[in-house]
Amino acid sequence: MESQHRKAWVVTADMGYGHERASHALTDLAYGDPIVSNNYPGIPLRDKKLWRATRLLYEAISRFKSVPILGEIVWSLFDNMQEIEPFYPRRDLSKPSLQVLQQYYLIEKKGLGYDLITTLRDKRVLPMVCTFPLPAFAADYFDYPEDIYLVTTDADINRAWVAKDPKRSRVKYFASNGRVVERLKLYGVPEERIYLTGFPLSKDLIGGAEAETIRKDLGERLCHLDPNGIFLQKYEETLRAAIGAGNCRRVPTHPLTLTFAVGGAGAQRELGLEVAKSLREKIRRGKIVLNLVAGTKRDVALYFKKHLTAIGLGSDMGDGVRVLYYHDRASYFRKFDQLLRHSDILWTKPSELSFYTGVGLPIIVAPPIGSQEIYNEHWLRTVGGGTPQGDPKYTNEWLFDWVESGGLARMAWNGFIEAPTHGAYRIEQIITGKDVELAKLPLII
Repeated sequence: MESQHRKAWVVTADMGYGHERASHALTDLAYGDPIVSNNYPGIPLRDKKLWRATRLLYEAISRFKSVPILGEIVWSLFDNMQEIEPFYPRRDLSKPSLQVLQQYYLIEKKGLGYDLITTLRDKRVLPMVCTFPLPAFAADYFDYPEDIYLVTTDADINRAWVAKDPKRSRVKYFASNGRVVERLKLYGVPEERIYLTGFPLSKDLIGGAEAETIRKDLGERLCHLDPNGIFLQKYEETLRAAIGAGNCRRVPTHPLTLTFAVGGAGAQRELGLEVAKSLREKIRRGKIVLNLVAGTKRDVALYFKKHLTAIGLGSDMGDGVRVLYYHDRASYFRKFDQLLRHSDILWTKPSELSFYTGVGLPIIVAPPIGSQEIYNEHWLRTVGGGTPQGDPKYTNEWLFDWVESGGLARMAWNGFIEAPTHGAYRIEQIITGKDVELAKLPLII
């Protein structure tokens, strides 16, 4: 029997891109638009200032990390606060961390989140699905009368994702992978409050329970990633069975397309420019198209455009190199989905975008920033969907070696086969009771 609740409050936070990317994928489930807990209509000025101080500190330190010597020292001190403890040996890790206590100080002593929770409760009592911990903790603390869920956004999580008293808390979890399921247990969350769903990828990239969109896009992508047919010939029968004979293309439809995505704090812009320098001649000869994604960071877009012109890759290059900037986050997430559908390779730091290997994208991994990204990279390599970058100065050499050998085609296939794809559907199924036939999720930890 289906639940009476067809919708939920989807609550996120403007803290990097990961939390809002997850809420974007849950738009169909949301009652209205997803609510940004640190920037919603009517937010008290005091709450807005508390949130803003936290976000600006993280972004400043993330960018400062690139400063030689001193940047690494400052980042190391900051990262130690959010470090993920080694998983083995299994042991009780339920003691609250400093980050947890800081969040509860803001909730209990400063009243952060009270206005949001009471506003939502007064409008309509619905299940609450959060993609950032603090709103979930606030809903629990201020006695929100419906179910409270928290979507994890990395391949492993630190103690800050779990309430101060996990045994008494009512927060339930949608776990992004098997490691997170086991980690939550170590943090003291009862097993009955944990659901293994996978990270919610945008439905626009998937195409329903049968993943029709992924199969079509992967079939086209493999042509570009395996021009010599090395991978395609070896696994032709398997490919036909898995993605459909009609999707197994032989003729490329566009030049090899590489998308380089800068993170939410604007870090690693210099790396993107270095990649462009190395690929300059191949871009000019039409061998590759380079997308430089600045996201919603106007300063990053201006940086790219200024320096591209200086190295001879200005606006006269047409579609050979594109700088992509979006005025608002809703537009960014929506249009980035479409960009990925027409991309063959994604180059990015191992953020939540690591999970996007599930749509059949090979991922070149930029250096991780923070403990959680180290674990994301480990997970990505475990599923076989990505690999660390080579020397950016010689991208024009090693990248094409990987393509010519069919190596990136194999990573695209591994990501499709091994990584979770239907997290948004599973979450929706749990909230609404809607019955969707889905394959069993692989438990890769």
